[in-house]
Amino acid sequence: MKLIEFKNKIAGSLFAIAVLFGIGLAANVTTQAQYQDDRYYRRDQRDNQRDNRDYREQRRRERDGDWRNNNWRRGRYNDGYPDLGGYNFRQTALNAGYNEGIKAGRDDRRRGRGYEYRDDKEFQRASKDYSSRYGDRGTYQIYFRQAFANGYADGYSGY
Repeated sequence: MKLIEFKNKIAGSLFAIAVLFGIGLAANVTTQAQYQDDRYYRRDQRDNQRDNRDYREQRRRERDGDWRNNNWRRGRYNDGYPDLGGYNFRQTALNAGYNEGIKAGRDDRRRGRGYEYRDDKEFQRASKDYSSRYGDRGTYQIYFRQAFANGYADGYSGY
């Protein structure tokens, strides 16, 4: 009987040693996956900051692009869109363009498509909610497309 108890104690001790040895191996593996040197961590942080800065700059260029490059004057509404026509005309085009853009951006993001709003049929048509009583269709399309680009950027980025 004492021999059986002795065997059980030895087996239990060996099992405990094996468990501790396995935990020690697992802990060693996870520490090797972490940064060994602080310079690698700093390099990765710099890369992330550069990528974020580039992304913000690209969004700013897409948002302001044509208006800034062609030296369009800022409108009296001070919202970044040019002042080309009456308020109701302008506001209708901006609202319709932004709403369509945000829908298209969210749809492309959800489906895993690349960032490209110029292919969208609503952007190309730029006539959603347009009425001939507003005035010039071309001016309406300018407003619509600029707002569409802003809405698309917000929708694609998850807003």
